[in-house]
Amino acid sequence: MADTPEYVPPKVWTWERENGGRFANINRPVSGATHEKTLPRGEHNLQLYSLGTPNGVKVTIMLEELLAAGHSGAEYDAWIINIREGDQFGSGFVAINPNSKIPALVDYSTPAPTRVFESGSILLYLADKFGAFVPEDPSERAECLSWLFWQMGSAPYLGGGFGHFYAYAPYKMEYPIDRFAMEVKRQLDVLDKRLAENRYLAGDVYTIADMAVWPWYGVLTMADSLYGAAEFLDSQSYKNVLRWRDEIAARDAVKRGRIVNKTSGPLDQQLRERHDASDFELRTQDKLEAAE
Repeated sequence: MADTPEYVPPKVWTWERENGGRFANINRPVSGATHEKTLPRGEHNLQLYSLGTPNGVKVTIMLEELLAAGHSGAEYDAWIINIREGDQFGSGFVAINPNSKIPALVDYSTPAPTRVFESGSILLYLADKFGAFVPEDPSERAECLSWLFWQMGSAPYLGGGFGHFYAYAPYKMEYPIDRFAMEVKRQLDVLDKRLAENRYLAGDVYTIADMAVWPWYGVLTMADSLYGAAEFLDSQSYKNVLRWRDEIAARDAVKRGRIVNKTSGPLDQQLRERHDASDFELRTQDKLEAAE
């Protein structure tokens, strides 16, 4: 590190378009639409515009869990928003999420269409709408929501911090990787201690807190997923997290939800659009490409 020139910030920061990194072509310091693009709409009341990232997977797991629990009103259409191509800056998407981040949901069952953005907000909206996966008891509900918002506050250190510098930055930098690895391991330790005393994050019942945390921290500990950093972070040492991870991964609704809007990995694990339950059998990418 001694050989690295020290960065001296300018008095006023200016945007350098080609600043390097995997997502440099879409990052920008201003908000709003860059182009006109109408969003598609399917036949169901719930229209999801997303991508199979951890934040997107939270919501598709929730929707699949609701359907598995018998809530037929949770039928949904899931459309891809390709963030690498800048779809999140299309006028239609910006109209439902001015922050231009996936996922975003529109509920057409309400008197006027209801837009919901931010993944935690969508989980809570759906839980309240269907009366499911969030406890009714005030104290238990508070515990559930505390862990839900713990994830919302903690994951930026994992994704935008550790994940960016470990996997996406144009070159490896020791200081930020060490800084954010330390924080991610602290977070894993928080989870491990909580799960040593409880089956799930909010207690004995599976809730939206688990659905929010699992796509980030559960998947992080898998050998071939989320930044390829499981060994680097010594994830196998967090035994209670691994027990919880495996129990949730075995749920059928989770298996379905985690492949919706997915565009990478094995083709049989990519359901790029979801419009009907039969799509899981008939329209995964391996079958679509075989039919061409």
